[in-house]
Amino acid sequence: MSRHASPLLDGHQAWLLEGTRELYPALIEAAGQAREEILLETYILDFTGSTQAVMEALMDAARRGVRVRLTVDGVGTGPLPADWALRLLDAGVQWHVYSPLGALGLLLPSRWRRLHRKLVVVDRALAFCGGINLLDDFHDPNHGALTAPRLDYAVRVTGPLVAQVHDTMGQLWQRMEAVRQMRQRQLSGAMASLRASRRPALPPAPSPASTPQPVPASLLLRDNLRNRSGIEKAYRKAIGTAHQDIIIANAYFLPGRKLRKALIKAAQRGVKVRLLLQGRYEYFMQYYASRPVYLDLLKAGIEVYEYSPSFLHAKVAVVDGHWATVGSSNLDPLSLLLAREANVVVEDPAFAAQLQARLLHAMQHEGRRIEMDGFAHRSLRERVRERLALGLMRLALFLTGKNY
Repeated sequence: MSRHASPLLDGHQAWLLEGTRELYPALIEAAGQAREEILLETYILDFTGSTQAVMEALMDAARRGVRVRLTVDGVGTGPLPADWALRLLDAGVQWHVYSPLGALGLLLPSRWRRLHRKLVVVDRALAFCGGINLLDDFHDPNHGALTAPRLDYAVRVTGPLVAQVHDTMGQLWQRMEAVRQMRQRQLSGAMASLRASRRPALPPAPSPASTPQPVPASLLLRDNLRNRSGIEKAYRKAIGTAHQDIIIANAYFLPGRKLRKALIKAAQRGVKVRLLLQGRYEYFMQYYASRPVYLDLLKAGIEVYEYSPSFLHAKVAVVDGHWATVGSSNLDPLSLLLAREANVVVEDPAFAAQLQARLLHAMQHEGRRIEMDGFAHRSLRERVRERLALGLMRLALFLTGKNY
């Protein structure tokens, strides 16, 4: 097992954050207290609305000498607005674009491997991990203003895994630096960057004094090198050992055969399994391809709820009231087979209870339960769309050489 797919380690403090209304103030506070370094990765960076305050905090940190390095994905984030690019440059913020599309765009299957994780490390002492992009909760780049905030979560954490987050982010940055230097024929600099990408992280700084009781936690990564299936295996292990209750909230839900089987077996042995899934149309393939799996789940007694007040973007789970995960990985092939993802697992009844309470509230007050009879009699048009979307998903996987 890779060191990044680590077992649970003691000595962490973890705080659950819901949406940008809780994440952004925490990021701004951390940036304001930073003294040495801020590393940040996001799939989407959109400068609309409240995100501007986060960017101002990053620029303020850079101006006072903090090394600020920002990495955005080349698909999730378009070209930076010219005025913001100039302001970031003037402030001293460094940035990279992960896997820019180039002239052929997404026509090349190799370009479908994206940087989807959302990670922040401040001074090697504090980390953030979750599903929340740098994107205002009341704004969507494709759909405009939202009447209700996007539902998503992140975790703020201190403790040993911060060094692992710093390590993986630093490695990616140095490798992108090496690529840039090779393109500019700076071969000595490229070799130095590659050597730096292999160095282990420094020990984490001491945690603040006023924190919750230390809890076990671990970092789970998915990439196309050493960490190909750690997140899915962690889900399957937690589901396979569940005795009482499983709650999963997932934006794009199309689990593979093994994961579906684990959920169905859990329900058959008496575990109460509840799923909170996307109920609002966002993308054709992701929305419709997931729905054909509902029937088998419903037959097994699994409760399925669709969330539609706004976009569901969460990728979280709670098992038996003590195991919880918060991260960027959906339970679909794009996340589990292609994208770089990051989740944090927290083993703590208090943390799990807080997340579970929020998810149950969303199910009971903002979700619509899918009933077997109604779903089985959905229209022919809906069934055709579902089969078309599922066929497109399978074709995409075939073109990338993946079997799901």
